[in-house]
Amino acid sequence: MAFFDLPLDQLQEQRPTIARPDDLDAFWTRTLDAELSRPLEARVVPVDTPLKTLDVYDVSWVGYGGQRVQAWLRVPAGATEPLPTVLHYRGYSGGRGYPFVESEYASAGYAHFLLESRGQGWRTPSLTAPTPDLDPAAGDMHYPGLMTRGITDPGRYYYRRLYVDAVRMLQLAAQDSRVDATRIAALGTSQGGGLTIAVAGLAALAGLPLAAALPNVPFLCHFRRAVGLTDANPYAEIAQYLAAHPAEEARAFTTLSYFDGANLGGYAKAPALFSTAGMDEICPPSTVYAAYHAWGNDDKEITYYPWNGHEGGGDHHTWHTLTWLAERFGTR
Repeated sequence: MAFFDLPLDQLQEQRPTIARPDDLDAFWTRTLDAELSRPLEARVVPVDTPLKTLDVYDVSWVGYGGQRVQAWLRVPAGATEPLPTVLHYRGYSGGRGYPFVESEYASAGYAHFLLESRGQGWRTPSLTAPTPDLDPAAGDMHYPGLMTRGITDPGRYYYRRLYVDAVRMLQLAAQDSRVDATRIAALGTSQGGGLTIAVAGLAALAGLPLAAALPNVPFLCHFRRAVGLTDANPYAEIAQYLAAHPAEEARAFTTLSYFDGANLGGYAKAPALFSTAGMDEICPPSTVYAAYHAWGNDDKEITYYPWNGHEGGGDHHTWHTLTWLAERFGTR
């Protein structure tokens, strides 16, 4: 592994031109109006676990297209008052796993929701079966994986479904009696970081409360550069699909522009803490900086880890996020 992207001084100054569809606002307004108006039909079921410091709930609700999706909710044992809250989104192929997975935020005193991404979880050991693949486009031809599922039409693209599921988790949390709706943060790593950006932007469009966003080495940003810059998956799924179907290039990148973090982050109103890593071949730093520079709130910062790959700052950055959130939410 070595440096392969722009040096830091150029990353800090780059302002790339990102293709933006003329109907981006209309597309997402129409989508959110239709999907957020569905009854959530929330189910919150206590889970008996060996964990003594946390109460665990299996939560489900109606996501995109009326299809039910799931999450863990963990809170400090015995908590009764509304809590500051973290909405947590996993990386590509990851599921919610066992109830103890990434429970440091609940241990720090937050209500902590951890989404089971639809159709994913194939690399994560889990207490329960992963959410069934409920994507109506599952029968379409696509490169193995999810990056090209429905890629020739933004209305059918896989991430339209997942972005809506993620926003619905915010909608659900804001109505939960365990949650302080004035102190909700979204965070995640890689795909989870991309979902965090999407949730922040779409929440602003929908008028949903979000007080902070923490995209860590985010995926799903500046697709055009990423697909041409890195050979690593998951972006490589798109390149390999286009190698076999070159006539679809224009339509594919048009679809991706509706889901690009460098476009959706421009809607965001929440303060943000980004991170990126100089040797990250999966989510190259120039793609992360593109989303960072486009962020819709000037109250933002980015931590750059020059000698790290896709792990980013790892435990160092987790500690940083815990500290940053505590200062923002007054929980120190």
